[in-house]
Amino acid sequence: MKVLMINGSPRANGNTAAALAEMEKVFLDEGFEVETMHIGRQAIRGCVACNACAKLGKCAFDDAVNEAAPKFEACDGLVVGSPVYYASANATLIAFLDRLFYSTGFDKTMKVGAAVASARRGGLTATFDELNKYFTISGMPVASGQYWNGVHGAAPGEAAQDAEGLQMMRTLARNMAFLMKSIALGRERYGLPEREPFARTNFIR
Repeated sequence: MKVLMINGSPRANGNTAAALAEMEKVFLDEGFEVETMHIGRQAIRGCVACNACAKLGKCAFDDAVNEAAPKFEACDGLVVGSPVYYASANATLIAFLDRLFYSTGFDKTMKVGAAVASARRGGLTATFDELNKYFTISGMPVASGQYWNGVHGAAPGEAAQDAEGLQMMRTLARNMAFLMKSIALGRERYGLPEREPFARTNFIR
């Protein structure tokens, strides 16, 4: 079984990376394959609503989004980590996730998602909520931990002093591992939930 981790921080070895690394140790102990993509310093443009992905089967902009797409399809769980900028995730990460989720047509149902935020002080919960919306719109169960998933630290390495935050990461990873294993067993016995044709409406009719 596989976990894909996305590090949205521009700092490859910063506090977001420390949080994800704490989770990775648990996943490896639980027998999962883990791959981490660091996209925080890449030049990733936002979606331009061209809908070319519907014809191409991939995003028209050939960058880390198209690199991540097959990894996302193959994984059982997705962890997304971000620093907090103005009570929001890093803009590069949001551009990446907008295009990744929109341009991939494969069924994401029952892939487990988890969001992690890193902040000096505040804005963790707003960022946490923002990232979780990508999972819930896609039929992905959201893994929970023992609090809102985040670590505190300003300078790189300070998150290592956040004992509670690191414990939250381990708890989150254990819970996520349990969910992924349970879903795999359930899929074998019961299959995936039935999906109705999508009823698309808008607010003017």
